[in-house]
Amino acid sequence: MAYENLKGKLETISGICITPFNKDTKEIDWAGVEENIEFLLENGVEVIVPCGNTSEFYSLTIEEAKQEINKVVEIVNGRATVIAGVGYSVETAIDLGTYAREAGADGIMVHMPIHPYITERGASAYFKAVIEGVDLPAIVYFKDPNLSDHVLLELAPLHKLVGVKYAINDLPRFAKLLHDVPKEHHIVWICGTAEKWAPFFYMAGAKGFTSGLVNVHPQKSFEMLTALQNMDDAAVWKVWNEILLFEDLRAKYNSGNNVVVVKEAMNLLGFSAGVTREPVAPLNKEDKQAVAGLIEAWGLRSQLKSV
Repeated sequence: MAYENLKGKLETISGICITPFNKDTKEIDWAGVEENIEFLLENGVEVIVPCGNTSEFYSLTIEEAKQEINKVVEIVNGRATVIAGVGYSVETAIDLGTYAREAGADGIMVHMPIHPYITERGASAYFKAVIEGVDLPAIVYFKDPNLSDHVLLELAPLHKLVGVKYAINDLPRFAKLLHDVPKEHHIVWICGTAEKWAPFFYMAGAKGFTSGLVNVHPQKSFEMLTALQNMDDAAVWKVWNEILLFEDLRAKYNSGNNVVVVKEAMNLLGFSAGVTREPVAPLNKEDKQAVAGLIEAWGLRSQLKSV
C-alpha cells in the first residue's frame, strides 16, 4: 500500500455520511444510504467516511457497520476515497479494519476509545495496536481534551498513520502540536469540528475539514474550502456567518443535536434521512423551526417538503 498517495487526497472535505434509519423499525434504509452517497458524489465530495459519528457509528451493530462499509465502497466504485470508521475494542477495531480492506476501502479512521477509564499510555497503545493491525492507511480521530497531545507525538512516526482528525477546539494547543511533530512524518491534519472551526484550524495548519453540512448544502462547504485555499478572507467569513447557526444548532446539548439536525434538514429537503437511534432523541419544536428557517434563509425553500 502506497500510504503517501492517500495523504494528498485528504486536504479537502471529508464528508461524513449519515445512516438513514426506517421510522417504524429503525432498521437501516439501504436505499437511503445509496441516495446519500450518490448526492455526495454528484456534488464533488472526494472523501467519504462511512461509520463516522455523523453516521451514528456507536448505534450500529458490528455486522451493520460492516454492511455499511461494504455498501458505501460498492456505491462509490472508485469515484472517491472511502475512509471507514472503526472502533470499540482493539480486536473489534482490527476486525472492522480488516473487513474494510477486503471490501475495498482506501483507509480507516480509528475512533477515539469510549472506555470510561482511559489513560494516556492506554490510548497510545490502543491506537498503535489498531494502526499496526490493519493493512491500510490510518487516520486517528482525536477528541478527548483530557488526554495529552503526547499521544499523537508517540504515534506520529508510524508509517501507516497518514492523518489526524483533530477535534479539540483549542487552537494554541493545536498550533503547538503541529510545531512539535517533526515535518518528516508528513501527517495530514484535519479539522474534526467542521465548517465553524475550519478557518481557525486552517490558519494553524489543518488543510482539510470534516463536514456533516455537506449532506445538506454541499455548495456552502465547498465555498468555504475554496475561500480558504484562495486565502480569500472576505469569502471565508461570509460563508462562516451563513453556516454558523446550523453548526450552533448541532452543538446544542453538548453536541447531542449533532446528527439529528443534519437529518432534520435532509428530511425537509426530501431526502430519505429517516430518524435517529437511541440515545439520540428527535429535535424539539424550537430547534425544528430553527432548522426550517435556516433552510429557507439559504434559498432552498423551493426544495422543502410540506411540514
